[in-house]
Amino acid sequence: MTQVNMTVNGKAASGDVEGRTLLAQFLRDAQGLTGTHVGCDTSQCGACVVHVDGQAVKSCTMLALEADGAQVNTIEGQANADGSLNVIQQAFQDHHGLQCGFCTPGMVMSAAALLKDNPKPTETEVRDYLEGNICRCTGYHNIVKAILAASGQDVSAIAAE
Repeated sequence: MTQVNMTVNGKAASGDVEGRTLLAQFLRDAQGLTGTHVGCDTSQCGACVVHVDGQAVKSCTMLALEADGAQVNTIEGQANADGSLNVIQQAFQDHHGLQCGFCTPGMVMSAAALLKDNPKPTETEVRDYLEGNICRCTGYHNIVKAILAASGQDVSAIAAE
């Protein structure tokens, strides 16, 4: 066992982990942050996306040891300080960007990373960026619409599919 120390959602987090412990397991099991979902264990679905030192990563294929000393942000850390939904989360709610909700944490975290790097993406850029995130309910249209709305763009002209 090896001790890992990191900052998770602005708070110190530490624990003893085996060398094979995935970051997703550490967050869910040791930290109780179950918003990070594990859907595939193979880095295919994107439900486990978190930010490590500002970069979006799939936590089901990153070892907890690799995040030692890092700043980690999860879906639980996305809300505003008063607990209200942040602009991306609110846009997902307003534009029905979630159905069953399983992919939603990863989609929101991916959207946050995209909008940080590209504050006004086109619809094509959003769709390309989300290539590594799977929505089993096929709700992509409303997810894309929500992300565009979160970027402050007018989505009224985007027709429903």
